[in-house]
Amino acid sequence: MSTATSTLTDAAVDITGLTVRFESKRSQTTAVTDVSLRVEPGEFVTIVGPSGCGKSTLLKVVAGLVPPTSGTVSLLGRPVRRPQQDIGFVFQRPALLDWRSVRKNILLQAEMRGLDRSVAARRADELIALTGLTGFEKALPHELSGGMQQRVALCRALLHQPPVLLMDEPFGALDALTREQLNTELNRIWRDTGTTVLLVTHSIAEAVFLGTRVEVMSPRPGRIVRTFPVDIPPERDYAQIMSDERFDRLATQIRGLLGAGANH
Repeated sequence: MSTATSTLTDAAVDITGLTVRFESKRSQTTAVTDVSLRVEPGEFVTIVGPSGCGKSTLLKVVAGLVPPTSGTVSLLGRPVRRPQQDIGFVFQRPALLDWRSVRKNILLQAEMRGLDRSVAARRADELIALTGLTGFEKALPHELSGGMQQRVALCRALLHQPPVLLMDEPFGALDALTREQLNTELNRIWRDTGTTVLLVTHSIAEAVFLGTRVEVMSPRPGRIVRTFPVDIPPERDYAQIMSDERFDRLATQIRGLLGAGANH
């Protein structure tokens, strides 16, 4: 893992005064403005906000896929100026290769990064077991449910053991029950691996269930208007959490803030 130059005092992600504008011949759009966010190693930070508020743009800037117009972004203590290697990225759509099996789709990450084949193979087997895909190693994507396809995408993103995992509305296209199951799996994987996670979602329940804290963004141009610490033990079960008054209180506060336009 190429994080040897970072120190124990470095944030996993550190964003200061970030503004991103997109320009075309006809118009200029400010996606996010004056965003500052620090994510410590091992945290699970969730971001919620209305559609078009720049949540996805924020993740792409951290990944080095979109340059900031102003402000600074660092990953593990190093400035982000190009696409980053020390991350995993899970998108809303799993983007699996139709002709490759579950196992070979996961190992695509190893091929692209030039990882040791035997080490990658063992890691793939561990992730397959961890995500409940045992028995489906040779299945093709069209033979899997949407939830199982997203599990494969998650395994692929975790294969190189990234210290930071970025997730862009990864379960948004799934039915409610499958989404809850994958939220529970993701919570367990986060606790088992210690990976730092930054996840954006439209679901308030998902944000509170998964996060160690929830960041709420305003309508575009997006800015962080409030931070909600999640005072719930890390190990979480949906049935228990949904009846926890702390969960209900937080979700209600966030819903009220977003319902008011998040202009506070």
